[in-house]
Amino acid sequence: MEIIKTENGNEVTMKLVGWLDTKAAPELKEEVDKLQENESLILDLEKLEYVASFGLRQFVATYKKLNGKMVLRNVPDNILGILKTMGMDKRIPIE
Repeated sequence: MEIIKTENGNEVTMKLVGWLDTKAAPELKEEVDKLQENESLILDLEKLEYVASFGLRQFVATYKKLNGKMVLRNVPDNILGILKTMGMDKRIPIE
């Protein structure tokens, strides 16, 4: 997976490209751990092809770590279906 990171003031956007699987989820965690306390995060999933259960757990952990200052944006239909099935669309904001 590739993470393309851009910053705009206190807002950080990470575009995830490829597969968020067991191998890639720690890479996302590492990038999230670099965020400062006052920053908010947009995860742009437009180019994300697949997300494994470990990747879904990373979304939840990131949301909690940032005290809710996270949004999922441009979520592909196949991944949106998974998020809805897991009930995550009711907890994590999706644009």
